Amino acid sequence: MRWLEAGSGWPVVLLHAFPLSADMWRPQLHAVPDEFRLIAPDLCTRPNDGMDGYARNILALLDALAIETAVIGGLSMGGYVTFALNRLEPRRFSQMILADTRPQSDRPDGRAARQTMRTLLADAGVRAVVDVMLPRLLSARARRDQPEVVAEVRSIIEAQPPSAIDTAIEAMRDRPDSTADLPGIGVSVLLVAGEDDELTPPDEARDMERRIPRSRAVILPEAGHLSNLERPDAFSRVLHDFLLAGR
Repeated sequence: MRWLEAGSGWPVVLLHAFPLSADMWRPQLHAVPDEFRLIAPDLCTRPNDGMDGYARNILALLDALAIETAVIGGLSMGGYVTFALNRLEPRRFSQMILADTRPQSDRPDGRAARQTMRTLLADAGVRAVVDVMLPRLLSARARRDQPEVVAEVRSIIEAQPPSAIDTAIEAMRDRPDSTADLPGIGVSVLLVAGEDDELTPPDEARDMERRIPRSRAVILPEAGHLSNLERPDAFSRVLHDFLLAGR
């Protein structure tokens, strides 16, 4: 498993969005608060292992790094893996981060859209997936005013193997509904959402805030689905404040 890390101290595991990689967390890795160690792994699993497969690989990484407990969280698909980790081994969490994600499983139309994307990937390749996903991942403002972010997201996605993207689509399509698990989350939870996120609108974060006992939702203005890349400084400040409050 490939992972990026920076800093030293209490571990913070950040799980990336679909169809990106750990590289999406570089802005946060370049601004690690004192006394914390940020670890950003590439999500990997075998076909048909689903979200639990990703979660078990993260648990194996924690074991290999001799980490018993960590702050664990993710953005978008990284949030889905976080829900799976919480079901499998909730004791490994000291705090939780859920950014631009939702607990619900796919509805029938969403499952059909996943299958359409798998077909597009098989027929036209990764670049075709990039062309479909970019307008969903980034706000109109970012696509207009932040060409460097657009180029970075495109570059990260185009570097992903088609097989890894296909496996992720399958896992997202078949993921279980985690809504019933929210009231039982026993650690403090940071909920982050981009104000202009069309894939998981801010109301998703506000709804989770009502369901999770020790949670706080923060809505980042002028940010879309990849809020940590569109508003890296604001995202990092919110993250740092949450981490420091938990020490």
